[in-house]
Amino acid sequence: MNKGFYLVMAAQALSSIADNALLIAAIALIVDLQGPAWMAPMMKWWFALSYVVLAAFVGAFADSFPKGRVMFATNAIKLIGCLMMFCHQYFGMSDAQQLVLVFVSYTLVGVGAAAYSPAKYGIVTEMLKPELLVKGNSWIEGLTVLSIIAGTVLGGVLISPHVAAVLAEHPLIAPLAKTRTEVAILLISLIYLLAALCNLLIPRTNIHYPPQQRHPLKLLKEFRNYVCILWQDKLGQISLAVTTLFWGAGATLQFIVIEWGAQHLGYRLDQASILMGVAALGTVFGAVFAARVPLKKSLRVLPVGVLMGLIVLLMPFVYEKWAVYVLLMSIGGLSGFFVVPMNALLQHRGHVLLSAGHSIAVQNFNEQLNILFMLAFYSLLLWLGLPINYIIVLFGLLVACLMTVFIMWKNANMRAQPQLEASIGQEGHGQALASH
Repeated sequence: MNKGFYLVMAAQALSSIADNALLIAAIALIVDLQGPAWMAPMMKWWFALSYVVLAAFVGAFADSFPKGRVMFATNAIKLIGCLMMFCHQYFGMSDAQQLVLVFVSYTLVGVGAAAYSPAKYGIVTEMLKPELLVKGNSWIEGLTVLSIIAGTVLGGVLISPHVAAVLAEHPLIAPLAKTRTEVAILLISLIYLLAALCNLLIPRTNIHYPPQQRHPLKLLKEFRNYVCILWQDKLGQISLAVTTLFWGAGATLQFIVIEWGAQHLGYRLDQASILMGVAALGTVFGAVFAARVPLKKSLRVLPVGVLMGLIVLLMPFVYEKWAVYVLLMSIGGLSGFFVVPMNALLQHRGHVLLSAGHSIAVQNFNEQLNILFMLAFYSLLLWLGLPINYIIVLFGLLVACLMTVFIMWKNANMRAQPQLEASIGQEGHGQALASH
């Protein structure tokens, strides 16, 4: 691992901490403005929509410039969205109009995140050899999840009544921020600034790609071709299906845990945010153990995904704090253990079949499309008034059943091409793309 890789990790960690803390602050702002319960997951829905709408364009953008500079520019977009949310009370708007501004601001953060992701993951494939991808992904995913924990907990701490009141009296903060959400968002903007500094220090990899297409319609046509290439690949389609399910389920689980904490355990938002951090901590441990899985054996972790879905079904039956923490740690650990090898395999196949930026854009498109679907479905269930424990049962069964289907799909591919698993890691970059 070289110095540049550590700078990428630092930039990613800081930016991710800010993203997750801002999510908690935005949810708190919705609560303070007396927005309905379904509004919080729908805000995340608009965030994910940015990935889907921009998917055809951000890959070409990431491959057109040094990726450290792309990360800097897109992090700046996130900062602008954060500052827009901070200014929600300074335009003389009604509560309803302020809620719209929260949506618009967080959507802009999503635009920055959508363009940031292909550069972030793409530069990893440029810096590391295929045999180091699982280890590198374990580090990146572990650090990302740690940053999710830190960001989620930080957001919860910043919006807690006592801490917000103390910070609001600080001489440097008092002239700028009064409410708990203003204090939180102001401090989160400083984290984005630190991430920007790390982005500027990332060295260039001196890897260049062919000139990228700039015509929007041609980009859409090319992107459709890239999606087809990855879905038609026998290894790519399995890893893409699994990671797509994982990220959709993970985004939904964030909001399920918050609502479960409120309905089932009687927790406030700042207390429920700790539960999200506990689940994420489990994912870190799972990711650490997953680092020992060789890339060639990455497909063998799929049954762990089925087990994770089944363990989710235990959530309605636990009340004691220790049992809640153990259960959420277990769910997170299993998810981290099975998704890290799948993510590494998908990045390797994407790097072989396409290019770093385009492969990550295809991955994001599919994952965020599933997030759109699952969050919309979850918001609909909330709007219909379905109890959270019923939703949890549906969620756990869905994950377990789909993972079982993916295992059967993988076995069918193995029967059709017996040497498929043994071929992992042997292909040269751009091999399949050249054949197309």
